[in-house]
Amino acid sequence: MQVKYFYCILIIFFSAVSLHAQDSSLLNMLNDSMSVSKNISYVTGTFKAGHVVNMQTIESPAKNALVFLIQHRFGQLNSGSYNFFGLDNATLRLGFDYGICDRLSIGIGRSSYQKTYDGYLKYKLLRQTDGTEKMPISISLLGIVTNYTVKIPEAPTLSAAERTSYATQILIARKFSSSLSLQLVPTYLYYNYTQGNDKSTIFSIGAGGRMKITKRMSIDAEYTYLPSNQVTSIKTHNSFSLGWDIETGGHVFQLVFTNSQSITETQYISRTTGNWGDGGIYFGFNLSRVFNLKKKK
Repeated sequence: MQVKYFYCILIIFFSAVSLHAQDSSLLNMLNDSMSVSKNISYVTGTFKAGHVVNMQTIESPAKNALVFLIQHRFGQLNSGSYNFFGLDNATLRLGFDYGICDRLSIGIGRSSYQKTYDGYLKYKLLRQTDGTEKMPISISLLGIVTNYTVKIPEAPTLSAAERTSYATQILIARKFSSSLSLQLVPTYLYYNYTQGNDKSTIFSIGAGGRMKITKRMSIDAEYTYLPSNQVTSIKTHNSFSLGWDIETGGHVFQLVFTNSQSITETQYISRTTGNWGDGGIYFGFNLSRVFNLKKKK
């Protein structure tokens, strides 16, 4: 039964895409490809930042652009007044993303959660076009590697290889209007080392969206569905996050509410223990700042 949720989400997403683009006949598309192939206009600004909240988006830095990213999560809101409802505790990730070219970007980061280092490569495979409807969606391919370095008393001899995990994602997005963008993210995770009966290979599917409410503000939401029986060593919940984006010039500030303490894909997708139902929610923020390293002519 749980596998059916995958197909339902896929059917709903692609049905919306096909209904929006159905008024372009096959003949018109063929004529367009022959007549205006040199004047393709690509859709921009599907999302305003590289992350919906925790989930990466199809967006990436332009060529020679460097993005400095701070992702900060306080403790759980239900931790009580003694911990100032979570504000006494914090999880932090610092990251740098760089655009090698307009289609390919690279990123590195370090998170205080389990003292984790991460790196990624993202490639824009397809880009949504405007007007001609030649390409109704954008697709990016994302490959991630993480390595946690925290000392574990129960497993003091773990090697660096055993502490390494991998994630592969296909980011499928469409900007339906100037106000609404949606994204679907099938994910494959692989862990070199697992505990108990946890599976080393994990599949999940996530969905995210952005709704613009003013010229410089938007509301974001994301949800990642993890089929049961893949992680049994701890009690996990599906990751659900909300964000409020405020765009101010060269940076985007986002207020965050999420049940995931961890931030990297190999952790928040399969290791989320917070529960929205009992107040296991982490308040925090994302802050990104863009620097253009291209030399002025």
